Amino acid sequence: MLFNGDSLNIYQKAASGAGNAEPLIRSDHRVLANDSSADGRFLLYQSQDTKTGWDLWVLPLSGEQKAFTVLQTPFDESHGRFSPDGRWIVYTSNETGIQQVYVLSFPASGGKWLVSINGGTQPQWRRDGKELFYLSPNRKLMAVEVKENGSTLEAGVPKELFEVPFPPEGIARGRNEYAVSADGQRFLVVSAADEMPATPTTVVLNWTAELKP
Repeated sequence: MLFNGDSLNIYQKAASGAGNAEPLIRSDHRVLANDSSADGRFLLYQSQDTKTGWDLWVLPLSGEQKAFTVLQTPFDESHGRFSPDGRWIVYTSNETGIQQVYVLSFPASGGKWLVSINGGTQPQWRRDGKELFYLSPNRKLMAVEVKENGSTLEAGVPKELFEVPFPPEGIARGRNEYAVSADGQRFLVVSAADEMPATPTTVVLNWTAELKP
């Protein structure tokens, strides 16, 4: 289990809760844990630099454990996620002036592919790696089929699934506010309390009359 103990450190602890939390990342910058690879070899996280904004970094979880950059540009890169087979990283970038979803190979080879249309954020993979989900700026949860073609990746046309009950722009950067089941058929979504329908209240008057024989 990976978590942020505070804004400058990332820790690791057994999911059972046993033992102490072990520090993995100690930084002078803000850091957010994004994901770990399915084989447990790598931690993907984002770090905020005063010059380059949010960047994506990877920390090997064995051996020398020396972190290296995946993306460090003048733009913000966030919400990184490993594909189930570990060959790709999906992420969000604002390099075009709006948040868009991209995929790049891992280890990075220089190629990247645009997935979203007209904006997107908080991407996640389906368990088999053949579909991606993301949130659009107009509060829709979108689905995109993806297909590996050797060293490249082909993305289909995004399809609208349903409207989410919270505005994506109000979510903390780097945090995913929904989860998807392994088969991509069910979603667990954090919803804003003030947008939930109110539970009706029933008031019964003169209820003691009902007690009379």
